[in-house]
Amino acid sequence: MKTFQKPLTAEEEACYIQNLQKGSSEKAREAREILIERNLRLVAHIAKKYQNVDEDMEDLISIGTIGLIKAVASFDASKGKLSTYASRCIDNELLMLIRSKRKTSKEVSLYEPIGTDKEGNEINLLDIIETEQVDVIDRMELCSDLKKLARLLEKLEGREKEIIFLRYGLETGREVTQREIGERLGISRSYVSRIEKRALGKLKRGFEKES
Repeated sequence: MKTFQKPLTAEEEACYIQNLQKGSSEKAREAREILIERNLRLVAHIAKKYQNVDEDMEDLISIGTIGLIKAVASFDASKGKLSTYASRCIDNELLMLIRSKRKTSKEVSLYEPIGTDKEGNEINLLDIIETEQVDVIDRMELCSDLKKLARLLEKLEGREKEIIFLRYGLETGREVTQREIGERLGISRSYVSRIEKRALGKLKRGFEKES
């Protein structure tokens, strides 16, 4: 266990956001990495809310980090705080993960039981959505480190990497459906799904290997 770096001050955050949006490519890349790394406490905290929903914590951390990456990429400083916006993006990614695991012929209800809290009380998706967000957490495993995820993404094969970046909007902030990706690449939706699953498996194994 290692302690996360402290969150940025409001002034520091504003400076890095300015560099991200208007600085040179080098400054923008550096600002992006710092904004993500210094907000990893937020990812860890939100992921902990889902630890009783029968999902592996490493999966929750990696998917939550994707939400953070998307938040930084698409954030508009004129519309509020980064932490508030990022919280919604992280929650959205984790909720999509849960829905995809539980998906049947019907949509998942916000009132559908998805687990229990530490006191044994039943919780549902609505409980999680309405939970007040906290910006900090003291400790979480090193596997959530952004630089590790970035290294693992770079190790994916060409088509795997392309599909993951499109699917989760890692560059544009806009998610692309499997069907849209299939049409763009000239392959079937089911083949896109298999490649995506294989790529996520590689990311998970990479986290486990480096932990």
